[in-house]
Amino acid sequence: MTDVTSKRRTAVVDTELRRRARRVIPGGMYGHLSANMLPDGYPQFYDRAEGCRVWDVDGNEYIDLMCSFGPVILGHKHPDVERAVAAQQAKGDTMAGPAACMVELAELLVDRVAHADWAMFAKNGSDANTVCLMIARAATGRNTVLAARGAYHGSAPWSTPMLSGVTPADRASVEYYRFNDIESVERAVEQASGDVAAIIVSPYRHDAGFDQESIDPVFARALRALCDRIGAALVLDEVRAGFRLNHGGSWEPIGVKPDLSAWSKAIANGYPIAAVLGSEKYAEGASSIFVTGSFWFEAVPMAASIATITALGEEDAVGSMVQRGRRLRDGIDTQALELGIRVRQTGPVQMPNLTFAGDENFARSRLFCATAIAEGVILHPRHNWFVSAALTDADVDEVLEATDAGLRAVRERFGDS
Repeated sequence: MTDVTSKRRTAVVDTELRRRARRVIPGGMYGHLSANMLPDGYPQFYDRAEGCRVWDVDGNEYIDLMCSFGPVILGHKHPDVERAVAAQQAKGDTMAGPAACMVELAELLVDRVAHADWAMFAKNGSDANTVCLMIARAATGRNTVLAARGAYHGSAPWSTPMLSGVTPADRASVEYYRFNDIESVERAVEQASGDVAAIIVSPYRHDAGFDQESIDPVFARALRALCDRIGAALVLDEVRAGFRLNHGGSWEPIGVKPDLSAWSKAIANGYPIAAVLGSEKYAEGASSIFVTGSFWFEAVPMAASIATITALGEEDAVGSMVQRGRRLRDGIDTQALELGIRVRQTGPVQMPNLTFAGDENFARSRLFCATAIAEGVILHPRHNWFVSAALTDADVDEVLEATDAGLRAVRERFGDS
């Protein structure tokens, strides 16, 4: 663990909650929100959130540049979303059947996303991606799925990055290719011997712990043509990027339409919902599979999603995130240059990722982010960050003060790279 002297309140309540959690929760915490592997100083438990800020259980305030790993896009407790939630909650949430807002949300998504003719709903990104593959298999009568090696498509056994508890059979129908390398896709198609049901791909490469990589439009178009040629479904995993890159499908600006797409995270500003969108060609396959959940039809998250998607368009949230994200990236580049530290910033500016040259075992990143936490800004040493539309220029100024402190700490301990 990295030791950074913090100017913040001692984590008395957080420490006690961690102690209690270890007695009743495996490992004390699990999944991607676990702070167990993060540097000292990161809080595990939070008390409240508003706008682009959160407060931990010990009362420390932070600018939140993780946004719960993506779900919060408008900012915590956005007024329009909260009003829609309260209105629907007063009428009902988990009922004997869905509320009218299910149809309204499906209509809205079909209207906003160019490739979508229909919508289905679930609870998280793992659900949505898995349902997409089920639909592709049902529609094509084939089994094999091609996925980019190292890509994250959820925690289901076919895709989880951790193999504990996963059997060889869980991965038997998955072949792998290299992102942005169409020749590797062609080789995977040949390996599958005519059995490809779907090719799943992210809008851009965002493997944890690595530099991010933009999509090559030539590669995207080649994938589309290949799927058309072999009769497979092109599945776009929009779970992380959906509505952050474009107010519609992420690949709409490059003119490539998937057959199916999986959405979650930001589509309801933190309320639990996922969506599968598809073209008419795959509607029959979608209607033939059985997928469900007792909470998949909750009305409150659907009302939140309608309000979120509406606000995203009305407030030009993508433009706002791009503006603040670019200002943040330019500021960090300037700081690093002045201090003689080599950093790489990759991926979309609204989903920034920073790595240090020669950073063995993320030691520099850990110190950088631990210092930022001590300065009141939540960043992550091995995962991309998220800019929300609630971030202001003044907030960016505060973040840049924290990143400057973090970079200075790195130079002091490791030199000028």
